[in-house]
Amino acid sequence: MITALAGGVGAAKFLSGLVKVIPEEELTVIVNTGDDIELYGLHISPDIDIITYTLAGIVDEERGWGIKNDTFNCLEMLRRYGYETWFNLGDRDLATHIHRTILLKRGLKLSQVTKEICRSLGVKANIIPMTNNKFETWIETDAGLMHFQEYLVKRGAKDRVLGIKYLGAEEAKPAEGVIEAILNSKLVIICPSNPIVSIGTILSIRGVREALRSSKAPKVAISPIVAGAPIKGPADKLMSGLGLEVSAYSVAYLYRDFLTAFVLDYLDKEEKDRIESLGIKVILANTIMRTTEDKKRLAELILKETLKE
Repeated sequence: MITALAGGVGAAKFLSGLVKVIPEEELTVIVNTGDDIELYGLHISPDIDIITYTLAGIVDEERGWGIKNDTFNCLEMLRRYGYETWFNLGDRDLATHIHRTILLKRGLKLSQVTKEICRSLGVKANIIPMTNNKFETWIETDAGLMHFQEYLVKRGAKDRVLGIKYLGAEEAKPAEGVIEAILNSKLVIICPSNPIVSIGTILSIRGVREALRSSKAPKVAISPIVAGAPIKGPADKLMSGLGLEVSAYSVAYLYRDFLTAFVLDYLDKEEKDRIESLGIKVILANTIMRTTEDKKRLAELILKETLKE
């Protein structure tokens, strides 16, 4: 079994290549739920959904989120009724959130609901939310404290970041299977996701970091930072707001206590020695995944370099 820790778009791209070189049923994905939010009375899990939609083959690849060829009639009608509609939810996407909310209200856990959605969409990978407990990432900014989705989507990540709060982190327990997946895998991959609000949230859950340190499997991270900037998302603004250098080295440094290997883009090869000084093996690669072949090639390289006999 291979276990991946994942956020949204970057992780989904990589995983779509990985399942072309390993059997999908041998993959477990532990997904960030700090982005989860309630809108219109519905529980929305953006990162779980993009991973699920991608592996189901129905994601809107052009937008990078939602379901391909979706319509937005419900959202338009909500706008006419006077609701704020800054978070784009397609009609078929809304069906997922309605289904999730109904099952949660019936008493199912988020992990059970996720498993049911995966079954319905034909996803064979084992997708697990990082926790079944309420957990929200909030951003401290010069405009005030706000939910991560409000900071990113509603306000376009324009506010200066002063700090990050993980609300619920102290009480949150790992969902069933999270610790076991990390400890029993032959390889653990940290996807190219935001190190603060995607992977950082997972690592904040009680016992996860300890499990990564204890696991005898190789632990490899793919850099989400290339040439001093994130491929997608506000990682640079979040890292800067926390006083971190925006670089691949900083990402490796954040994971230094458990990482055995780090995938560094060729454009950042000058950082190789600095990362290796942390005791982490560096694998040079093209990490910018524009095509299916790019994704597959990156996955093949990681398996080759980390699972050597």
